Amino acid sequence: MKEFKKLGFSDSFMFNKVMEDPELCRRVLETLLQTKLSELTMPLNEKEVKATKDGKAIRLDVYTRESANGTIYDTEMQNLNRKSVGAHGLPRRSRYYQAMIDINNLRSGESYQNLTDSNVVFICTFDPFGLGNYKYTFREYCEEKVGLLLDSGTSKYFFNTTATEEGIPQGIMNLYKYINTGEPSDELTGDIAAMVEKKKDDFELSVRYLREYFGRMDAKEEERMDNLVRMLSNGGTPDMLKTYLNATAEEIAEAQRLLSSGQTFSD
Repeated sequence: MKEFKKLGFSDSFMFNKVMEDPELCRRVLETLLQTKLSELTMPLNEKEVKATKDGKAIRLDVYTRESANGTIYDTEMQNLNRKSVGAHGLPRRSRYYQAMIDINNLRSGESYQNLTDSNVVFICTFDPFGLGNYKYTFREYCEEKVGLLLDSGTSKYFFNTTATEEGIPQGIMNLYKYINTGEPSDELTGDIAAMVEKKKDDFELSVRYLREYFGRMDAKEEERMDNLVRMLSNGGTPDMLKTYLNATAEEIAEAQRLLSSGQTFSD
């Protein structure tokens, strides 16, 4: 488990929380896409989308729209996390994400012409296609007629923060550097860094982080107890442990004993 205080913008949890700010979200997207956007609606974190009762649900990391034209942006931070590039299935995942976005973007009886443009944006801390490009853009086109686009209004972007090719726009280079190293070098990355630090000072957010990743019955017993002790050591109260992590009275008592003795299961 990565300590909450050590999370950076490249970590999905922190990325999602920082991108909740519609102005920062807009500026990040404008930098990546190299185009001006109108004001964005309040970004939604981990928006759940499901087509059918038995269908596979997805959680979109950062889902937002342009207020002026309704254009949709789903932005995802992708790390290898000890998996191979292929194991992430990004090409087909992008297809599924875009399909789910469209299904939830048109009401019964509406014309297909009312479908707004939608964009799926993957920010990858690895090269998703192994060709060295700083950006890979995919749209639909006609194989038989060069230059004929389907104009379906869908775009898929894959950004490679490890790219070193020449000609990368400076703003993108600065953003990539910050994602890779945590070192800000311009106004945007400085503002992102400030927001990251602000989020790290939010105790309730640290509780949500523990709950999301290691709470309830999903964690192994030792990991769970370690996190109960960690929460207490960071100022959490027994009531918070009970409320946010469903800790039992016995677990709370054991966590208090371990904290007072300076021991945890992982020692």
